[in-house]
Amino acid sequence: MPRTADHAARRAQIADALVRVAARDGLHAVTMRSVAAAADVSLRLVQYYFESKEQLLIGALQHLEQQSHQRWAQRLAGLPEPPPARAVIEAFLFEALPTDDASRVFHLVGTSYAVLAMTDPQLAEQPFISGVDRLEQRLNDALTRTDTQKSLAAGVDPALEATRLVALTNGLGTSLLAGQRTPDEAHAVLRYHLDQLFPETAKFTADTRPPQTLATTAATNIPPP
Repeated sequence: MPRTADHAARRAQIADALVRVAARDGLHAVTMRSVAAAADVSLRLVQYYFESKEQLLIGALQHLEQQSHQRWAQRLAGLPEPPPARAVIEAFLFEALPTDDASRVFHLVGTSYAVLAMTDPQLAEQPFISGVDRLEQRLNDALTRTDTQKSLAAGVDPALEATRLVALTNGLGTSLLAGQRTPDEAHAVLRYHLDQLFPETAKFTADTRPPQTLATTAATNIPPP
């Protein structure tokens, strides 16, 4: 009997294959057979781990969410513990933008899931909406802890701001994929918003710092996500 770790690795292998197929051909073109071919495994093995296409879609979406949170955490690696308040929010914003291969695939496939969830109640109820809710809650928690130390701009509502941050990155991400904006333009929008949200760090302007160093200058610390 394969070990639990082997099962997890196999499920991840199959989920990664679905993401590749969806990124290449669109989520509508995904089939159990096409995923098996992309994963270089038998159709029977895919069916062993995912009894239906719907389960396969749900499993891949959960896998994408886990990968996104891992990349978010990696952006915070090397910072003081706990990381600065602005760093946590900034790491989410810059990770969510589709500016490299991994983030482009994540945003493209994630957008496809959003469209599919509109007509698939089970997909919407199980992982998609709950995944967005979990993300907003983590941002809300981070902003709430920050607000207790008075580093947020006056009048910021953490819950509403968390919703706005998710909507902001989704909108900018789609405009990047569509070619409406460049990564530099999207980064400028995010820097502008961060300066409004964290006025104490606004004096460190985008002209003097590349995006990846913004996080290290925030003054208030909160626990990592």
